[in-house]
Amino acid sequence: MSHPLRPFWAVSLSVFMLLSLPGCGGKETETTPPPQEQPKPMSREAKVDKLVSTVKKCSRLYTTEYKIHKIITHEDELKLKGSILGFDYDFDLPAGSRSIAIPIDATVKGYIDFGSFSDANVTFDGERVEITLPDPKVELTSTRVNHEEVQRYVALLRSDFSDAELTRYEKEGRASILQSVPSLKIAERSRQSASRLLLPLLRQLDLGDNITITFRKDFDERSLSTPTN
Repeated sequence: MSHPLRPFWAVSLSVFMLLSLPGCGGKETETTPPPQEQPKPMSREAKVDKLVSTVKKCSRLYTTEYKIHKIITHEDELKLKGSILGFDYDFDLPAGSRSIAIPIDATVKGYIDFGSFSDANVTFDGERVEITLPDPKVELTSTRVNHEEVQRYVALLRSDFSDAELTRYEKEGRASILQSVPSLKIAERSRQSASRLLLPLLRQLDLGDNITITFRKDFDERSLSTPTN
């Protein structure tokens, strides 16, 4: 059973100084700065290109992190199976059981990889701009077995758990943690975190205030990429 542990303000100051210099004849002459040419407004295509290049600079954006504690359990019995005189038998042998409980602490991180982000992720509808984010992904960044708290029981007729068996159980535990990821709602938290980071950047590109950040329409938590290594 998994137990998630529940888990710029920038100021620009401009100073304009009107310089007055004494001129000839004791009169004061006011210097007037030459008129500056107003920059031409950017085309929509140029804005999209700048948007894409700005977003791609984020590369891989980590949005969520979960600390998970899980106890991996295994239990088996030594059985006697066979057939005699046409009768099949299958029963547990006395003193033939063994069990083990392995505590694992894991860190799972959600992220968005902007390496494939392009103008195909940007849609204009009048004044409305919709940014479709790449699918969020998750990775198991670390696992640690607390060997001091491993509990085991080995009956008299059984051999102890081998290193190969322990390694297999730990691998199954890591896979089980990743299978529980959809219940953590990582996708929604990834979208919210990405929005908080990207919206201030996008508004600097003069795209207006009607900006929506979302995932593809058919995306849900089960679509999360969960590598098992």
